[in-house]
Amino acid sequence: MTRTLLRIINLSLILLGLVSALAGNVLSALAQATPPAGTPMVYVLAYQGVVTPVLDKYIADNIGAATRDGAVAIILQLDTPGGSIDITNGITQKMLASPVPIVVYVAPSGARAGSAGTFITLAGHAAAMAPGSSIGAASPVDASGGDIGETMQAKVKNILSADIENLTQRRGEKATKWAIAAVQEAAAATADQALELGVIDFIATDVPDLLRQLDGFTVTVQGQPRTLSTGDAFIVARDLNPLQQFLNLIANPTVAALLLTLGTAGLLAEVWNPGTWIPGVTGAACLLLGLYALGQLEANFAGLGLMALAIGLFVAEAFTPTFGALTIAGAVAFVLGAVLLFDAPGIETPWFTIIGLAIFMALFTFFAGAKGLAAQRKPTMTGSEGLIGQRARVKEPFAHDTTGSVFVAGEWWNARLEAPGAVQPGEDVLITGRQGYTLLVKRVEGGEVAGSG
Repeated sequence: MTRTLLRIINLSLILLGLVSALAGNVLSALAQATPPAGTPMVYVLAYQGVVTPVLDKYIADNIGAATRDGAVAIILQLDTPGGSIDITNGITQKMLASPVPIVVYVAPSGARAGSAGTFITLAGHAAAMAPGSSIGAASPVDASGGDIGETMQAKVKNILSADIENLTQRRGEKATKWAIAAVQEAAAATADQALELGVIDFIATDVPDLLRQLDGFTVTVQGQPRTLSTGDAFIVARDLNPLQQFLNLIANPTVAALLLTLGTAGLLAEVWNPGTWIPGVTGAACLLLGLYALGQLEANFAGLGLMALAIGLFVAEAFTPTFGALTIAGAVAFVLGAVLLFDAPGIETPWFTIIGLAIFMALFTFFAGAKGLAAQRKPTMTGSEGLIGQRARVKEPFAHDTTGSVFVAGEWWNARLEAPGAVQPGEDVLITGRQGYTLLVKRVEGGEVAGSG
């Protein structure tokens, strides 16, 4: 009784501690989310990954929230290799029309604003970079990620050059010249070079350092000058919500390739072992998520076709065993498809990932195919056909017409001896066949089948 009471007390104390900790975290979060009266508030966004609709909605939602809450500025901490031109156009339009100043901060050290990220950075009302970061290489590619024809390339580059020139005119001639070169010649710049050219306004080690430098800086918002007051600004971190984090996670070349591989493996497992449904459902879900990621990353159609061919060859191995020929062909198609799948600058699947996934799929197909072939060659183990070759125990003596009953696999069966003879209850017989509901059996003497020689 005493021991039970102590356990209850200990459990109560643990639960009380958990509740107290949770309440403390909630109160701390509420206190952090509410700045002191009269204190300027700055929204800080952080995005790492390819430019996708996730970033578009992330920025749009926070422009609306910052406007509603009276934030003095939005800081977008950015690290991206690039992405879709169409999505980027939508993002830059929203940023230019924002009633709240947006400061794009390429950070942390080692981050980059590549390709589409260059346009987003230049669309900010102010721009900054962390030491060791880079910007540029904004040359266009076609919708499938590959190089575009000479005439179309000239048209697209001229359009993008005009767009980026509009974004950098306020920054001076050197910045505009570099920005056009980033489109025409894939020029890039370090943080120091970008500051010297006037492409950015500050180099900041972190967000607090950036806020100190922004204090008193004048930007143009909707055609009107506005002086920022950020020296003692209250920082409100506005992270991606869980759904956006998940969608941003799978919109990654490596993750997309992994999802396609797991999806294929799941479907193959279902083909080779039908009826379990779990591998099939899981595989289908992975394939759908992988296809979503491909759509966000604007996959190369040639690479996508080779990946589909690889999946088809792996599945075909299950129906037409070729002792590895189709598997090898599938692995080759998988590697070529993965290499071509993402051909945009800065968006690619690492070679070690491609080779590793191809080897995994080949080994998985070999293993599953071998198991399936072995199962086909294995004698029947279920139903009445599975009884043939087993021993049965005689339960009733066989009559003069050689018929009787036997017990096997937990069931009673009528049986008939193939050759007349005396068989007593408790003796074993060997099942050799079946006629309707009657088993054909042979006598077993001394551990050997009678009449077998």
